[in-house]
Amino acid sequence: MAKLIVNKIFNGNAEFLLGVNNIEQLPQHHFPEIAFIGASNVGKSSLINALIGKRITIVSATKGRTKQLNFFKILGFKDGFHIVDMPGYGFAQDAKSAINYWQELSLNYIANGKNLKRVFLLIEAQKGMKDLDHEIIDFFNVYNVSFQIVLTKIDKLNLSAQQLALEKIQNEFKLYRTFCSKIISTSASKNYGIFDLQNEIVKLLENL
Repeated sequence: MAKLIVNKIFNGNAEFLLGVNNIEQLPQHHFPEIAFIGASNVGKSSLINALIGKRITIVSATKGRTKQLNFFKILGFKDGFHIVDMPGYGFAQDAKSAINYWQELSLNYIANGKNLKRVFLLIEAQKGMKDLDHEIIDFFNVYNVSFQIVLTKIDKLNLSAQQLALEKIQNEFKLYRTFCSKIISTSASKNYGIFDLQNEIVKLLENL
């Protein structure tokens, strides 16, 4: 049953809604929003494409390519919901002032997004948690933002290394009050864990 519902929603029936460059441009609506954020080159665009079932975001080898909040409307669940592709952090080839601007935009959205229901924080499994990941998690905690960790590129680790990566994060963040303790391991290139992520979003939306 769960697979039927997931397939009905994540079947490529999605559309790009708008790109937001300042907080005043945020769409005024009632749709739930699910956001994705992570360090530059974590594989966010590839994961979102695999999640939606459609090549809707631009996959680039250039770090820091996403420089605005990109809103995608997903149909097939009630009257729809939005997925928000947020700029990566940690590296970009722009001037420092530009980087600070669009990263501040991300933080403003996280703190003030009225329809934001959960942020999925992407961590590359092989690299683990970095200082900037910890900083964004502290920000989630201050603003009481529900977040969940998604490990990406999990296929680059063997099974024992995967288990160690999971256990380390579980132990490190179990005290955070807004941390959803279920960590989802994924590989966009192998399509591993994509259904688990889709199903997690469906369960979240059903409980709103």
